Amino acid sequence: MSESSPRSASIVASPPSRSNRSFASRPSLSALGLSPGKRTRLKRLLYDYGPGGGTLLVLPIDQGLEHGPVDFFQNPDALDPEYQYRLAREGNFSAIALHIGLAEKYFHQYAGEVPLILKLNGKTTIPSDAQSFSALTGTVEDAVRLGADAVGYTVYVGSPAQDRDFAQFQQVRREADRFGMPVIVWAYPRGEAVAKKGGKESLYAIDYSARVALELGADVVKLNYPVRSDKDADSPAPYNTLQLSPEQSFRKVVESAGRALVLVSGGEKVGDPELLEKVRMSMNAGATGIIFGRNLWQRPWADALKITRELHAIFGEYAQPLA
Repeated sequence: MSESSPRSASIVASPPSRSNRSFASRPSLSALGLSPGKRTRLKRLLYDYGPGGGTLLVLPIDQGLEHGPVDFFQNPDALDPEYQYRLAREGNFSAIALHIGLAEKYFHQYAGEVPLILKLNGKTTIPSDAQSFSALTGTVEDAVRLGADAVGYTVYVGSPAQDRDFAQFQQVRREADRFGMPVIVWAYPRGEAVAKKGGKESLYAIDYSARVALELGADVVKLNYPVRSDKDADSPAPYNTLQLSPEQSFRKVVESAGRALVLVSGGEKVGDPELLEKVRMSMNAGATGIIFGRNLWQRPWADALKITRELHAIFGEYAQPLA
């Protein structure tokens, strides 16, 4: 793997001519009502790094805390965080997202080359999801000290602990406003009540989560793609009778997120055709970008760079001027 500078070694794809396929518009940076500090940091992520053109290609590595070391068995090289950092640099990602330990111990080698999103809360998979709650693992002040361009926070919508969650997030949002730090909300439906109303992958649950993130004050929201199933019949009306295509479903979710930019979560590793089609459908539906971890760093190095190159080409079709 090359040790050259990130801008020369990065994947720079010339934007191809825009596809004839119609796609939903994304909120412009000027429409988000951001303070100067938030606008400056978010502009760097959207336009100065990664694919640019107002899109986001984020590489998360919070799975070691959230899932445990099991996620690294498929590609043992990825157990060393250097793998993801170098992939983020040489693949020209918009940012890398991780917890404070991986930031303090590794980020200094990449500061100024790879933008940082500091994840501020987390939990393990060891307890049941019935009472899902992610405690704080860092602060907005930590993010400022480390040179981050945004912070991330997980909200478990529908969990019995959501009252504590909302109160904790309110503290984070207040600090983020004070320091001019954009907030990315990982909005995940969880809990027994969600399971009884269609499940955490239902359009109802994910659509609700998008709206919750907007109303709580997220600048950007990370969401899973809705998955149709027989459980949809248990969702509240009218969700239990909607017959929407995957792209139509996600467009509904993006609309519910309003003026919070939408990032699509990657989830478990899938094949290249499925991954690329999911990205295209997401961007057509109005997403700002993707935040894919396992779908990229569980691949061997050459394969990870190859698929990243293809993602850059896709994002070039959805580039928008700064406004």
